[in-house]
Amino acid sequence: VQLQASGGGLVQAGESLTLSCQNPRRTISNNGAGWFRQAPGKEREFVAAIDWNGGNTYYADSVKGRFTISRDRAKSTIFLRMSSLKPEDTALYYCAAHRSSYASTVTSGYLYWGQGTLVTVSS
Repeated sequence: VQLQASGGGLVQAGESLTLSCQNPRRTISNNGAGWFRQAPGKEREFVAAIDWNGGNTYYADSVKGRFTISRDRAKSTIFLRMSSLKPEDTALYYCAAHRSSYASTVTSGYLYWGQGTLVTVSS
């Protein structure tokens, strides 16, 4: 399973950015998916998750109300729309596909991972 994350970059605090996670071989259409991030010197943490058809989503408290996860099943792409970005959102962002069709906040259930895309938010 190949996942390709993109869309990271350098932005100022308060600005928006949208990350994309493409699955070229369309092999995760029936899997739950999620976004995670890892800041320098910190452990990887959960950001957002979505089930196979977009009916259920979960967010970390730190991003709730600012980030939105969505998916386009026809294009086999998962998105993370990030608004009102803060310097503390600076991290390497990873997309991942879950072993089931459900949305999950637990890292261990995710079997397939993209390579990460860097988001840097300046103050």
